[in-house]
Amino acid sequence: MFVALAVTQPCRCPAPLTYRAGEGWTYEPVGGADWTRDRADAQLEVAQQAFENEDFRLAAKAAKRIVERWPYSDFAPDAQFLLARCYENRDRDERAFKEYQKLIKNYPNNERFEQALKAQFEIANRFLNGQWFKVWGLVPLYPSMKKTADMYKQIIENGPYSEYAPLAQLKIGQAHENSSEYIKAAEAYNKAADIYHNMPDIAADANFKAGLAFKEQARAAEYDQSLAGKAIAAFTDFTTLFPSDPRVEEAEAYITELQTEQARGFFKIAKFYEKRQKLLGALIYYNEVVIKSPDSTYAQEAKINIQKLQERLQNQDR
Repeated sequence: MFVALAVTQPCRCPAPLTYRAGEGWTYEPVGGADWTRDRADAQLEVAQQAFENEDFRLAAKAAKRIVERWPYSDFAPDAQFLLARCYENRDRDERAFKEYQKLIKNYPNNERFEQALKAQFEIANRFLNGQWFKVWGLVPLYPSMKKTADMYKQIIENGPYSEYAPLAQLKIGQAHENSSEYIKAAEAYNKAADIYHNMPDIAADANFKAGLAFKEQARAAEYDQSLAGKAIAAFTDFTTLFPSDPRVEEAEAYITELQTEQARGFFKIAKFYEKRQKLLGALIYYNEVVIKSPDSTYAQEAKINIQKLQERLQNQDR
């Protein structure tokens, strides 16, 4: 009875496995149209038509077959580019970036090079803006500024003289900033300023952002004096090299703010030494206050304290 039921009851069979020499096994839908062709150009037509119909899975499958079966044909670069676009249209940006990379690596002289580089840059920008990386290309897991910075580094390596290289170097700095890695950010900006010093817009942006990065790190370290000094140096370079930039006034305000904070820090150290009767040490740091920020309230008080300490030291010598 059970045997009869099994025979008479209809059932859905899984898609059959189809084997092709040199390609291996693939699943083919029951009743599906045959998408394979015997020539690379005909196969590319199938891939392009499927892409236009927004059947990105079929388009990717057809394009991949060209790359694997006819890797040295004239149609392989277009197929590789189409394959990357398929993944991009399926919201699998990380895989798309890698497929564009294969095009750049395997077919460096193809006419799609600039398009692929632009696509990689746009993908990296999406991750920079917070898009999450996915596990197995499917499950969103986390944003990663480190992986994003690595993408920009790859873009620079791919096209060091392209229009995207200087922009990518700036974006590396931004990626580090997004992770609150301000020292690394400043280093990336300084590198951009050095390499692209003959590109005023890039160099100006890099110098200004390096100053901001050092400033943020100085603040995070309760105004580390050395970092504050680096921030001041970066802003000073910016105002000197790009005097007509609209951000000059802002940079000058930051310099004043940083110098005041430096003065506050030195003033605090001077008070520490004075309290412990280390008068020479206190005198040195009070002088630093006057040098770093002569117009600040700290400097005015430091001048008074310097005079008092000098009188005390003179009395000690008698």
